[in-house]
Amino acid sequence: MLQIKKLSLTHRKDLRPLISELTFSLQPGERIAVIGEEGNGKSTLLKALYDRRLVEPYAECSGEVLWGSSVAGYLAQEFPPAELCETVYDWISEKPGFWDASPKELAQIGRQMHLSPEFFYSDQKIATLSGGEKVKLQVAALLLLQPDVLLLDEPSNDLDLDTLIWLEEWMKSAPQAMIYISHDETLLERTATGILHLELLRRKTMPRWTLFHVDYRTYLEQRSRAFAHQEQQARKEEADYQKQMVRFRQIESRVEHQQSTVSRQDPHTGRLLKKKMHAVKSMGKRLEQTQRTQLPESEEAILVRFDPTITVPQGKRVLDWSLSSLEADGRCLAKDLSLTVVGPQHIGIIGANGCGKTTLLRLLAKELLSRTDLHAFWMPQRYEEAIDPSMTPVEFLCKTGEREEESRVRTYLGSMKYTPQEMDHPFSSLSGGQKAKLFFVKINLERANVLLLDEPTRNFSPLSNPVLRQELKNFGGCILSVSHDRKYLQEVCTKWYRFTKNGLIPVDWNEIETN
Repeated sequence: MLQIKKLSLTHRKDLRPLISELTFSLQPGERIAVIGEEGNGKSTLLKALYDRRLVEPYAECSGEVLWGSSVAGYLAQEFPPAELCETVYDWISEKPGFWDASPKELAQIGRQMHLSPEFFYSDQKIATLSGGEKVKLQVAALLLLQPDVLLLDEPSNDLDLDTLIWLEEWMKSAPQAMIYISHDETLLERTATGILHLELLRRKTMPRWTLFHVDYRTYLEQRSRAFAHQEQQARKEEADYQKQMVRFRQIESRVEHQQSTVSRQDPHTGRLLKKKMHAVKSMGKRLEQTQRTQLPESEEAILVRFDPTITVPQGKRVLDWSLSSLEADGRCLAKDLSLTVVGPQHIGIIGANGCGKTTLLRLLAKELLSRTDLHAFWMPQRYEEAIDPSMTPVEFLCKTGEREEESRVRTYLGSMKYTPQEMDHPFSSLSGGQKAKLFFVKINLERANVLLLDEPTRNFSPLSNPVLRQELKNFGGCILSVSHDRKYLQEVCTKWYRFTKNGLIPVDWNEIETN
């Protein structure tokens, strides 16, 4: 179906290897999830598999990708900028299979995606769709194509909870084999039949890939057990080696002493001691060449540490807000909105795609950012709303440009696993996860105590997300967030609201969990 032979990818600008000699075959019905830290080449791999011309501007590619007679369908992480100005109808009507589908079949796909039958004929610009609606539109186009193999780059990004459930069921029942990237741990646990783990070890200089044909939880358990066993074996062998070396040094020291005290009048004993020292030296060389189990190497998750002194006093009124009508682009999104937040609550807002959650958070951010009794920070869903794409990470984080400040910024970036070269790359060239990490560094540097976060975990790896969730859970300030990440909502948030046309409706976790 698909054969990959010694596929290697190297970053052109840094001459840094991303993937080295990846080799495996994808079998019918397999669903291989690609995991790894931010900037490790996951999206680059999917592009290279689909069409290596997509990566030529920034990555060198070697090796073979053999498709045979199989047809591939590729879902990109983001819409190409040139297509954002197209209408929904113009875009999808150009896709293979659209004109072969009957109105009934289109309506059926729309229902599966929780879209109205009229959606595919809409004159709405793609740029004005919500993040989830864009993903749904792309998945719908793939359903029309009906390929043999699906290459999906973050298909779960920005999907509402109902559609996430649909996506999981569709992925499990679809006849196509899949290679996909997802940061949604729940989706990984429920859908993956195999795990391809991409790592960059030794300060991102040594790529390593691991393929296991097991589900995600089993992979993590097997990996943890294997690492623990290897570490135990390595430490035992090292302890035994050190004991042998102590014994060797004692023998060597004794023979050296005997040589230094032997009488010149006793040449026979001198020759014997010389031979004995030669044997001792040979024994030392054999000991040094002993092959020992090495301690396991792994790529550590991001290091996120919020200052524990950043707090909002218990019970402080952070927000007491109401609005009779929330509108956008001439549409009424909701009526009779009200929200009260006191310190140090962690609020999670859920709701259907396109209902207006991001619009609401943007409005709340505008009010809170102007407050002088609080230090608010806004992390938008579309990062370019808050940062110039031409800026480098260091430029974004530095305020004064002084050497001491730049040194501190680079230290923070290093803790978030940026290489020295990546610190000076333009924002536009960074991966989604690398971009997201900048905002959490900024939170620390600015000592913000009220965070407005729009899908904060969407671009972090499933290995880094548990670290991030734990830190956000322990954050002493207030958090107002929009999220579809079920683990984030459960572990970080202390209060939940559903955004509806009739306002923000309080819900409890059990109601969300039933999804």
